[in-house]
Amino acid sequence: MSIETKPAPTAVPTLPKKGLGERVRAAVAAQAMQIVLVWLGIVILFSVLSPTAFFDGSNFRNIAISVSILAVLGVGTTFIIITAGIDLSMGTILVFSGVVSSMVMERMGDGQGWGVAIAGIAAALLSGVGWGLLNGFCVAKLKVPPMIVTLGTFVAALGLAQVLTGGIDLRAAPDVLVDTVGFGRILGVPILVLIAAAVVILGIVLLHRTKFGLHTSAIGSNPEACRRVGINVDRQLIKVYAFAGLLAGLAGVLNLAFFRSTTIAGHSLTNLDVIAGVVIGGTSLFGGIGAVFGTVIGLLIPATLRNGFVILGVQPYWQQVVVGAFLIAAVYADQVRRAAANRGKATTNLFTRMFSSNRKDV
Repeated sequence: MSIETKPAPTAVPTLPKKGLGERVRAAVAAQAMQIVLVWLGIVILFSVLSPTAFFDGSNFRNIAISVSILAVLGVGTTFIIITAGIDLSMGTILVFSGVVSSMVMERMGDGQGWGVAIAGIAAALLSGVGWGLLNGFCVAKLKVPPMIVTLGTFVAALGLAQVLTGGIDLRAAPDVLVDTVGFGRILGVPILVLIAAAVVILGIVLLHRTKFGLHTSAIGSNPEACRRVGINVDRQLIKVYAFAGLLAGLAGVLNLAFFRSTTIAGHSLTNLDVIAGVVIGGTSLFGGIGAVFGTVIGLLIPATLRNGFVILGVQPYWQQVVVGAFLIAAVYADQVRRAAANRGKATTNLFTRMFSSNRKDV
């Protein structure tokens, strides 16, 4: 007597599900690619309209140099805006740090070596960190809104810079700093651009590959939930603002080396240019979403527009109109994306990614 056995059921193949982190990265990458395509479209347009003047290696080098200092500021600003904060003070912190750096180098006498330059660089970095710590403390501990805090330090840093200099630009900078950092090149690439690229790469790694970046994004998504799971939100916010201050101090040194002047009156709109570039690059003003690479492209778009308009002889007033239109369009796109997310058509926030059971992508 034979016993019939039922064949074992065949397993139905299932497609592997993507982790939340993978989906978030895919969404950010897709958005960054759209911004890159917009920039490439602008480049192609100006190349067709003025092929000899615009589509030239030296012209692209000039665009890269003009964006370099803003990109250093943009990395720190990206982190701040991801926390749902804002920083209006980075332009005047740049000025103050450059003033302190120049004064330190001047006090060291007529030395032109790297010893004097390193002392000036250290003074600028410490000045930037000091202002950043002040911003972070007021935002995190005193609970003053970031816009009010950084508006106050914007005015204070500029005022102190004018007090220290009497409103006159300082020009003390060793030749070695100017010739190397300001105008030096490696294989034809300006060192200023290479330093900015190194800062951008550091920002990308910090944001996407470290706990520091993960906590920054999580706080921007849901600070109260972060507190409940044990993240020290106040300390993280202070770190973020201090990091942004450090980069503003570095930008002050780069500015001094390139212009060989503290340019006290030249950065009144720098904060707006940087914030516009960060937002155009896809970082959400509501916090939780952002990309350093997107910030770089967001800064390149207005810089390329301005450069192309100058070549074509368009009145400079129209440059601001177009940049403003890009900014409004970027904020509108962010609102549309968030509305889609609320309807379940977009990725969930990074806080869920951080504390979900699937941690393979963290």
